[in-house]
Amino acid sequence: MQGKLGNMLGWAGRIGANVIFWSPRTGVGAPLLRAGGERPTRALRELLQGEGAAIVPGVFNAVTAMLAEKMGFKALYLSGAALTASMGLPDLGLVTLDEVAKAVTYITRAVSTPLIVDADTGFGEALNVVRTVRELEAAGAAAVQIEDQVLPKKCGHLSGKQLVPAEDMAKKVRAAAEARRDPDFVIVARTDARGVTGLEDAVWRAQLYLEAGADVIFPEALESLEEFAEFARRVRAPLLANMTEFGRSPLIPAAKLGELGYRLVIYPVTLLRVALGAMRRALRTLMEVGTQEPLLGEMMTRGELYELIAYHDYEEFDRRVSGEVDGILRGRLTRSPNR
Repeated sequence: MQGKLGNMLGWAGRIGANVIFWSPRTGVGAPLLRAGGERPTRALRELLQGEGAAIVPGVFNAVTAMLAEKMGFKALYLSGAALTASMGLPDLGLVTLDEVAKAVTYITRAVSTPLIVDADTGFGEALNVVRTVRELEAAGAAAVQIEDQVLPKKCGHLSGKQLVPAEDMAKKVRAAAEARRDPDFVIVARTDARGVTGLEDAVWRAQLYLEAGADVIFPEALESLEEFAEFARRVRAPLLANMTEFGRSPLIPAAKLGELGYRLVIYPVTLLRVALGAMRRALRTLMEVGTQEPLLGEMMTRGELYELIAYHDYEEFDRRVSGEVDGILRGRLTRSPNR
């Protein structure tokens, strides 16, 4: 029986504590737990070394990540603003490391696409950043982003922000770089200096953070196409641009940002805002019409949802396990007729 069960479990591919069950029916993995293939950190490194800018949608739970992966995006972004809003909280540094790590775990068990995680200010000083990196890397993140605001932090596109001294942020960056176990794990350093002390300080800080060990620089809330271009000319490194809506930055097409030298373009709250807008319309329809029938054309169907979450692959796995165990029991009964 042990050998038979070994064959059953051999159907599962294993990487560390992560398992994925492979469906012979579809050839697609049902993500009970994520597994397999290229390491997400390596995939993100290769993306950074490529040409043009990768479009990186902001996700805030596992199913939005699964949808983005199915649509073909090559990297995902867990936005602190979207995550906290989904919890009914403002983006003021109110979430804990444990809460962020749990969200990362849910997402990375569901998808294999590299996930960049917004860790706000790193949940403390340099020593705290070590733990932050270790926890988020263990949860499956491919990159962590740390910013140079003081706590309580604010959305990067609001006024009233304050900065920590540049050397304090540099210590966090160095600590993050040394804390990672996987050398391909990416450290993103965000500077909010443009809206506080000006573009010159943003450039100076970015260059310092690179020397401290940052892999990617994220200049938050630049205010014109010209500023994006100037920053890219003066900071020679992989750059990340934030195209959040209703903020200080103009909405520049990703292709144009790629021409300027940006490698990642994030849309951190786009999916959440669109989803909330659609839910508001749906709730209004229910209240005013008393039925959801006018909304059916806007919905993902039951079949589409089941395909997205690999529902039938789970059923198939359950049937396969049951069938193999039934076979084992029948064999035992054949060998032991008195039973």
